[in-house]
Amino acid sequence: MKNVLLIALLIAFSYNSHGQKKRKKRTSYRNQNIVQTVNENKVVETEEQSLKRKVAIARFSNETQYGKGLFYDKENDPMGKQAVDILSTKLAASGKFILLERTDFDLIENEMNLAGVENIQKIGADYLIIGSITEFGRKNLGESKVFNRTKTQTVEAGVSIRLVDVSTGQIIYSEEGKGMAEVSNKTTLGLGQRTDYDSTLSDKAISVAISQLVENIINNCMNRPWKAYFLSYDSDGIIISGGKSQGLEVGDIFSVVKKGKKVKNPQTGMIIELPGKTVGEVQIDFTGGDVPENEFSMVSITNGSINAEDLNNYYIKEK
Repeated sequence: MKNVLLIALLIAFSYNSHGQKKRKKRTSYRNQNIVQTVNENKVVETEEQSLKRKVAIARFSNETQYGKGLFYDKENDPMGKQAVDILSTKLAASGKFILLERTDFDLIENEMNLAGVENIQKIGADYLIIGSITEFGRKNLGESKVFNRTKTQTVEAGVSIRLVDVSTGQIIYSEEGKGMAEVSNKTTLGLGQRTDYDSTLSDKAISVAISQLVENIINNCMNRPWKAYFLSYDSDGIIISGGKSQGLEVGDIFSVVKKGKKVKNPQTGMIIELPGKTVGEVQIDFTGGDVPENEFSMVSITNGSINAEDLNNYYIKEK
């Protein structure tokens, strides 16, 4: 009987030693219980060129029970700042936006004051992103069998955002994304890899949750028409807002629209601008300026006409 038990242990040990050569620690990231391979720096890209929208992230806070804990740094809110950085990186990687700093704008103002810059130029955004981490939790699961033992560390995170049209204050898009990150290890007869506490799982779970929302943010911003406005119209030429950083190039042609009538909806209390009327077309002849704040373009009217005394009643949009 002892010989039989000894032979069984030797066989199990031999099988385990052979398996350890092939076995590696496995980390997977899941969303909605579907295993996915996630490239953290990859953002959906299209070959179609489009004019860039100006976007700012106003706030990203930690609203979870973890964020309300006694030992959490509520003043600095590291998880909230981390979420802003992740979202900013992914939006910038798309190449479709001019991102404007808001959360650390006071630091920029301090540096400009130290540099002696008196007139600090400020630029408004077309869209504002407001968000929060609404769900965050960690759990450890273990399973023991006769010869095998498995341990899994799992972190789940939920992120909610809303996209606001600055011109109206209306929320045009709102959604919640969920992400999961886990790491597992398995031992046989006490042999195998052992995994200690993995603090990076929290970062990966938040990143996965935000990744689920990036494409929808891009689509909702890009589906709405890009607009520019007349700055001046005199003997020196016709100048409009926008330049190279937004994708304007010499030879591009855009429609000129006369704004529609504004009426108030008594049911919602909102001011509604009725559809405008296309009254002409302009062509980009020259682009100037170094940064988005001072960029401009000179145009010529190729079709129709506008009232030079009433420039505020017109805007330029994509055809």
